[in-house]
Amino acid sequence: MANKGPSYGMSREVQSKIEKKYDEELEERLVEWIIVQCGPDVGRPDRGRLGFQVWLKNGVILSKLVNSLYPESSKPVKVPENPPSMVFKQMEQVAQFLKAAEDYGVTKTDMFQTVDLFEGKDMAAVQRTLMALGSLAVTKNDGHYRGDPNWFMKKAQEHKREFTESQLQEGKHVIGLQMGSNRGASQAGMTGYGRPRQIIS
Repeated sequence: MANKGPSYGMSREVQSKIEKKYDEELEERLVEWIIVQCGPDVGRPDRGRLGFQVWLKNGVILSKLVNSLYPESSKPVKVPENPPSMVFKQMEQVAQFLKAAEDYGVTKTDMFQTVDLFEGKDMAAVQRTLMALGSLAVTKNDGHYRGDPNWFMKKAQEHKREFTESQLQEGKHVIGLQMGSNRGASQAGMTGYGRPRQIIS
């Protein structure tokens, strides 16, 4: 992977807009969750976008995070004993995390691209993926989520309703309020039209 020099002009503007989307308060919450979920041996990153990126870059912590949301017997990502040092191995580890997160239920629109994390192009997208993963874990409520459930929003769940045949028949005879009502409508008190306006030229 070649080193990328500074960007100028339009590229610089676009990059600075992307960087402004990064939320430092959200970073603190995500770091707390990852440490509680994976255990204190994952360490703690330096504060800020760059520290967060370096902490997650090799994919090992992300892999441990997604593995911790599954039962012991069915961990989706193989975590190497020694963190990978070669670039392509690190990117492969991140790609395995993304595949496991998608299998867990994170939608494609919430997923970051490997380069977003690896080159630090869009760390806000990384935050978005981790938020979606946390929200799913809280929503599933299968006992694998550790941490404060208020850290993430619960996803809306389907609420199926079953109606009996007689209830469905009764519903056909009810006039909904959207259709209006003619109860109490009469023309009592209405007067005829007034005299037409006289226009004299």
